[in-house]
Amino acid sequence: MEQQQEYDRAVSGKIHYLNFPQRKIYETLDDKFHLNSVEREVFTLKPSVPVYFIRPASIKRAAQFFLENFRSFKHESSDVLYSVKSNPDVAVLKHLFDSGIKHFDVASLAEVKLINELFGNEAKMYFMHPIKSREAIFEAYFNHDIRDFSLDSFDELKKILEVTNNARDLGLHLRLAVSNSNAAIKLSGKFGALPSKSVALARKIRSHAARFGICFHVGSQCMDPLEYRSAILATKNVVEKAGIKLDVLDVGGGFPSFYPGMAPIALRSYFEEISDAVVQANFDSDCKIWCEPGRALVAESGSLLVRVEGKKNSMLYLNDGTYGGLFDAGFPGFVYPVRAIRIKGRTPLSANTTSFGFYGPTCDSLDSMKGPFLLPENISEGDYIEVGQLGAYSRSIRTDFNGFNKNLQIEVSDEPLVSMYQEVEEEQAVAICQK
Repeated sequence: MEQQQEYDRAVSGKIHYLNFPQRKIYETLDDKFHLNSVEREVFTLKPSVPVYFIRPASIKRAAQFFLENFRSFKHESSDVLYSVKSNPDVAVLKHLFDSGIKHFDVASLAEVKLINELFGNEAKMYFMHPIKSREAIFEAYFNHDIRDFSLDSFDELKKILEVTNNARDLGLHLRLAVSNSNAAIKLSGKFGALPSKSVALARKIRSHAARFGICFHVGSQCMDPLEYRSAILATKNVVEKAGIKLDVLDVGGGFPSFYPGMAPIALRSYFEEISDAVVQANFDSDCKIWCEPGRALVAESGSLLVRVEGKKNSMLYLNDGTYGGLFDAGFPGFVYPVRAIRIKGRTPLSANTTSFGFYGPTCDSLDSMKGPFLLPENISEGDYIEVGQLGAYSRSIRTDFNGFNKNLQIEVSDEPLVSMYQEVEEEQAVAICQK
C-alpha cells in the first residue's frame, strides 16, 4: 500500500524519485496517447533519477533461443547455465527461471544465497569461480548442496578437498587459459591454467572427482566463433595427453550481443562451430556440454533512461555515468544505441543528428564516455536519452559514489532498441511462409 501511495504521489509530480525498486507495467493511461510504454512512463513521471526499463518478453525470447538451439549436440545432454553476475536483479532472475533457465553459474556466496532464496531446490547451482574462500566452499557444499566447483591450480584443489573432507561426490572443473584475441573484454589474464602445463593437474583432479570437467572463457563479447573451436581442441589435447575421461565440457560465456560498431554474426553460427568442434574432438558420447551465457541472454532486455543536465559543445552532462549504470561506456568504451525523448510542449527534437560524448554526474573527471552517441543536434538540458543494451553489466556494477545512487526500475512491453533475436523470428516467419 505504501509503495502504491508513493507511486501515486510521484505521478502527480509531488516527489521526484521512488524508493521502491520494482514496478510492473503501468497501463492506466488514456489510450489516446498511442505511445509505447517507455515514452508513456517518461511523459507521466518526468523522472529526475535514472530509470531502468526491463522487457520480460525479450528475456523469454533469448532464453528460449538458447534452450532450443544449444541442445543440438550428439551427446547425452547439454545445459545452459545463466551467469548471475551479468545481472543479479531479482525480477530478471525470475523471468529467466520462468522461461526455462534452471541452472545458474554463481561466483560468490552472495549469489549462491540469492538463487537459493528465490528458487530453492528447483534450481541447480555451479560454483564456477576458480578461486574461492574456504568459508564460501564450506557453505556452498554443506549448506546449499553445491557439488560442482571450478579451479585452476593444485592449491585450489587442496583447499576444496580439505574443506569438503575429501568428498567423493564432487564435480571438479579445470579452468583452462585460452585465447581471448577476438573479445571486446579479455578475461584470460586472471584465471586459467595454460593447456601446455595442465596435464599433471588434470590427472590429479580426475583422481579425486566424481565428475571431471574442463571449462574455459573465450572473453566477453567474443566476435569470432572460431575461438570456441580453438579452445575445444585445446581441451581435447589436454585430455588425450593426460589419458583421462572427460565428463563435462563447459564452453563458458562470451556469446555476444549487438552494439553499434560491434555487430556479430548470427548466434546459430556460434552453436554450429561449437557442435562441429565437439564432434571433431571425439569426446565420449556421455560427455555433457555446458555453456554460461550472461550478456547474450539479458543485454537487449534492458535500457537505461538518463536526463540531460547540461550541455557544453559536443558533451552532454547526464544524471548517470560510469560510476552508475554506464561503466562499460567509459571503460572499455562501448557505444550503445540511443534515442532522445523530449517532453511535450517544447520545440520538437531536430531530425538532424550529431555525435556527442557524455559526462556523468559525479565530480570525478574520469566519469566520461567518449561515444560517439548520435543524437539530435538540438538536444538540451531537460531532455531524456534512452540508452539500450544495458540489461547486462549495468545494474550489477553500479556504485553509490558521490551519492548518486537513486534509480527506479520499471517493466515495459515495448521491443528493445536493437535485437539479434528479432531477426531470428523474422527468418523463421519467412521460412514458414515459403513452405
